[in-house]
Amino acid sequence: MSSRIVAANIKLKRAYDPPAASDGTRILIDRVWPRGVNKANAAIDQWDKRIAPSTMLRNWFGHDPARWQEFRRRYTNEICRHREQLDELRARAQSGRITLVFAAHDKVHNPAVVLRNIILGRTDVRTPRPTSSRFDSRLDR
Repeated sequence: MSSRIVAANIKLKRAYDPPAASDGTRILIDRVWPRGVNKANAAIDQWDKRIAPSTMLRNWFGHDPARWQEFRRRYTNEICRHREQLDELRARAQSGRITLVFAAHDKVHNPAVVLRNIILGRTDVRTPRPTSSRFDSRLDR
């Protein structure tokens, strides 16, 4: 069996969209529960906050598309520190469909897009890169 993950096995879906049988395992990838979403109706199978962007990074990004490239780099660096959770997501995607559930309005510039590319091996995550002192001091405000 190949270790390659089929792209169709990883769907992205907003938390505000209704669950579907075709979603497979629904994994919430946000650090905070989506506002106004009922937990019983969300049909979330897994919620591991450690794989979500840090609160500091999420606040810095603020879903500003102008910060997207830097957000991707910084979030990838954070994910490198959570190899066990990443390996678990990869194993789930190899064995069947998963849906990365997110709350952001922007379907193009959000953490689920970054995480999907990492799971699919489209983004290199070998080792965490050192962060700049500017990053460490409150993410350049």
